[in-house]
Amino acid sequence: MFEQTFKNIDDILHKDAGCGSELDYVEQTSWVLFLKYLDDLEKDKQTAAELSGKTYTSIIAPEYQWTKWATPKLSSGKIDHNALTGDDLTDFVNGDLFPYLKKFKADADSADTIEYKVGEIFSQLKNRIQSGYNLREVIDLIDQLRFRTHKEKHEMSHLYESKIKNMGNAGRNGGEYYTPRPLIKTVVKVVAPQIGQTIYDGAVGSAGFLVEAFEYLKKGKNLSTSDVTTLQKKTFYGKEKKPLAYIIGTMNMILHGVEAPNIIHTNTLAENLSDIQEKDRYDVILANPPFGGKERAEVQQNFPIKTGETASLFLQHFVKILKAGGKAGVIIKNTFLSNTDNASVSLRKLLLDSCNLHTILDLPGGTFTGAGVKTVVLFFEKGAPTQKTWFYQLNLDRNLGKTNPLNEKDLAEFVELQKTKADSENSWTVNIKDIDQSTLDLSAKNPNTPEEAPLRQPEEILKAMKALDKESENVLDSILELI
Repeated sequence: MFEQTFKNIDDILHKDAGCGSELDYVEQTSWVLFLKYLDDLEKDKQTAAELSGKTYTSIIAPEYQWTKWATPKLSSGKIDHNALTGDDLTDFVNGDLFPYLKKFKADADSADTIEYKVGEIFSQLKNRIQSGYNLREVIDLIDQLRFRTHKEKHEMSHLYESKIKNMGNAGRNGGEYYTPRPLIKTVVKVVAPQIGQTIYDGAVGSAGFLVEAFEYLKKGKNLSTSDVTTLQKKTFYGKEKKPLAYIIGTMNMILHGVEAPNIIHTNTLAENLSDIQEKDRYDVILANPPFGGKERAEVQQNFPIKTGETASLFLQHFVKILKAGGKAGVIIKNTFLSNTDNASVSLRKLLLDSCNLHTILDLPGGTFTGAGVKTVVLFFEKGAPTQKTWFYQLNLDRNLGKTNPLNEKDLAEFVELQKTKADSENSWTVNIKDIDQSTLDLSAKNPNTPEEAPLRQPEEILKAMKALDKESENVLDSILELI
């Protein structure tokens, strides 16, 4: 039901003059979906309050509630034919509803409340659906969706993830919001965060790392009331520069069950590293900073190692903002391991001197659909310098691509071997004292790969051919003798 509804909504938005791409479809579906989700959430809270003999005060004023403006119902349960549509609907949404919801940010008690998130989301968004008749159709379709049961919420969040993934084909860098979920789950498993630790992604995108960390921490555990509060309010933190990614990341967290995610709309790299204090630091960092971006000179001034490469600036930020004893899993281009420019060498030295870079996962090309870059995952703990690094090279018997993506089974051997840092055909250990200390080049070649037989010289090949000809002649003579 959810999947077909999404397809029908995309078909409607495709006809609307205000929506030109998959990115617009996701953005516009998101705000309508969010208001419907909020209405169901409030109904659940009201029911829970009544069962415990308490009174529930709605977040949204009566005249702005979903059942008032979006889907006023007749006693039969059908939508009232007098419901707003056409210009009346767009005038109300643009002139009344959005300004009202935007004010929530200023009026909220604190940033870790759903009221604040409502205000922040609607401060960043605007309604792009130009036709009120198209908007009416979208509202009617979304009204059929339910978010009351765990199964419904799980299905909804899964499909929302699928829409985010599809954005990778939509241009305008939509793909940078999406990291393959099997890879994220594997990184989370290896880093293994614990309830009570703070988890941070400074390039949060669609919040895939935070969502999977939330799922990991919930799985197979009987959570106490205190644990639930900790996960809701004191665990997940993120920053995102791009408005659409910020909206999608916040929505993704909310749909997965984190009501007021601590995601801030800001440029992480605009923060001066020298201003980061102990109170600003986190226990766990999980991130995939954007590859290939370039930052302006004034942003570079915030960092001791000056470089325009966005990912290199993010890595400095992560090392600085990680607590002593904190753990990280960060995806970065594999050229980080071997680039010879001064900034890259200095960055490798910073990482190796201040952290234990205990594991490097070398990923094959095609891991990121549509991105022609090879990547590695750096796993490190802050506090002690690196003595040894365990490498794992993911070698698959197929090419990765859109129709043949990475899956968790592909990474199962890595997860298992990583526990003991065992050597295998795909894994090996490097002593950091044995690498070139002037360049600190980490692009170690797998010593366990079977050596290919050297190419034979032409005279050797001719000699072998003559021997085969002689052997064939002898065989033929033997056959003729038998006849």
